[in-house]
Amino acid sequence: MLIKYTLVSEIPQRIPVFPLRGALLLPRATLPLNIFEPRYLAMIDEVMTGHRILGIVQPAGGDDSESPQGSDYGVRAVGCAGRLTAYQELDDGRLMITLTGVCRFRIASECEGPQPYRCFNVNYHDFAADLDSGAGEEEVDREVLHRVLKAYLESNKLSADWQAIADAPTELLVNALSVISPFAAEEKQALLEAPTLRDRADVLIALTQMELASNDDNSGGTLQ
Repeated sequence: MLIKYTLVSEIPQRIPVFPLRGALLLPRATLPLNIFEPRYLAMIDEVMTGHRILGIVQPAGGDDSESPQGSDYGVRAVGCAGRLTAYQELDDGRLMITLTGVCRFRIASECEGPQPYRCFNVNYHDFAADLDSGAGEEEVDREVLHRVLKAYLESNKLSADWQAIADAPTELLVNALSVISPFAAEEKQALLEAPTLRDRADVLIALTQMELASNDDNSGGTLQ
């Protein structure tokens, strides 16, 4: 069962952080991860034996790899902490885990230590509203969101369970769609840093419209 945090002061402020380019974690959305590098297997061992909180943040420097080696590259100022809610050991030594988002944070400082992975002191106070489940749902235009999503799926010849989409809480729908969206790292960061749920929905709609427009060989227009 997922622990419910009611105050940001209850969330650990010194946490292991996984720099992962293009990854996005948001409050109460889930992010599955395939862990195989020794440095990150060690990280998960610590997380499992401790508070089970892990931060996801995008690299801001280094090479263009998914997760650059070493600690001499920067990371984005804003990430998201998640609680490890599923864990499976595979025969080949890999781990399959699932993180459930808790609260976004700002990087404060890096923690020195002998561990092969990176740890940071983080501050959650700018994002205290993340702990309020469903906050701002009534301000999201679900009709436009559904229309743009339907157009995107049709354009890419994909199907969806529309009854499940209709039944999903607005926050879960917006955050889950943002996490699984195929956008690049910069766009994922924009979704992460959107101040409110409505802002995130608006960014998601705008990005999807731009994607549709770029694939439109006839008019190049956006959906209205």
